[in-house]
Amino acid sequence: MQTSLQPTFSTPTVALPVMLVAEVQDSLLVVVHDLKRLDGLLAYTMDRLMQRFASASADLSDPALATLRELESVRATLNAAVTELQFQDMASQLIVHTSKILQGCAYRLASDAMGSEDGEAVPFVDDVPDRPNPVTQDEMQAGSIELF
Repeated sequence: MQTSLQPTFSTPTVALPVMLVAEVQDSLLVVVHDLKRLDGLLAYTMDRLMQRFASASADLSDPALATLRELESVRATLNAAVTELQFQDMASQLIVHTSKILQGCAYRLASDAMGSEDGEAVPFVDDVPDRPNPVTQDEMQAGSIELF
């Protein structure tokens, strides 16, 4: 009779107090909430800035000002500023990406530490991103576009 002497491998585990896990999970979810608020503040601010830039641009388009060559530089600067405001879209993508990762970590931590009761659904985030950074563009120029 032969016995198999194949080694058995187990995943190392660390026992954590349930209260510590609950506090860390709560902290992660607070950060997710704060990131959502930050995204809303950025969106609001960008909308207001776009309105103000559009108003300034319209004011500078007055036919009475058409003969002032110095205003062409001001118009170009305003157009460049509007293009640069597109960073809000990239910031929003990064906030959503980070929020999904943090939320996934919070739910996984709780599930792994506390388990789940029979019939209880584990509220995992559907799509925890596997890429480290959804936004790869680090500069913007008028006329250029990069799809994410």
